[in-house]
Amino acid sequence: MDEKLKNVKCFLLDMDGTVYLGDNLIDGAVDAVKRMNERCRALFLTNNSSAAPSDYVCKLRKMGFTVKDDDVFTSGNATIEYLHAHYPRKRVFLFGNDKLFAQFKAGGINLTEEDPDLAVVGFDTTFNYDRLTKLCDFIREGVPYITTHGDINCPTAHGYKPDVGSFIALIEKSTGVSPLLICGKPFSPIAESIQRVLGLNKHEIAMVGDRISTDMQFAINNGFVSVLVLTGEGTVEEAEKAGQKIDVVLKSIADWDK
Repeated sequence: MDEKLKNVKCFLLDMDGTVYLGDNLIDGAVDAVKRMNERCRALFLTNNSSAAPSDYVCKLRKMGFTVKDDDVFTSGNATIEYLHAHYPRKRVFLFGNDKLFAQFKAGGINLTEEDPDLAVVGFDTTFNYDRLTKLCDFIREGVPYITTHGDINCPTAHGYKPDVGSFIALIEKSTGVSPLLICGKPFSPIAESIQRVLGLNKHEIAMVGDRISTDMQFAINNGFVSVLVLTGEGTVEEAEKAGQKIDVVLKSIADWDK
């Protein structure tokens, strides 16, 4: 095992490209995560706010992982945490699908359709034009907004679909207003939420992922141990080009303790 991993008490795990590729499990991933949990803790982490933690739990269990709801942390979780910490009891207009609405309601967020104090833009995969117009009207009227994450595209089995970062570009063009904050990777709100939940110091947390611009930049921005796996889209050359100094590079997550 690399020396930088010996003090780690929690591994944050990206999913697609790290433990599976689409619907295909990466060889050795289930056993690798099992070994992590025997030594410390593994927490699956995703920017995708269009799915609930329970959706990921279902998929992971079908692949053979032993996992429960609190073993998955999404940008939706981080946004709920941020709202409670910085906008307690404020009235929130949510731009998101039914699953995000359910997550926010269960998380105790005061949702409203009229006269909001704040708007939250999530990965709404079901919105209609009228709702987009309503969101932009609120923003033009001076309602500040934050977003669950900033990914421009979401990868699919057949390519990409527009993600929240694309929504931000549209909103900015229409209203001239940028979000106050982006909660998800690679930014600090989701890192701070994770530290509060886990009660750990930065050097005790490792981010394991395949994406340079989100996973590795997230680790670097927030002082976590950066662990690049070469089973997805990221490469060492890409990290070097971005000026990143990665702590640990693995051929696969299966090699984390080798």
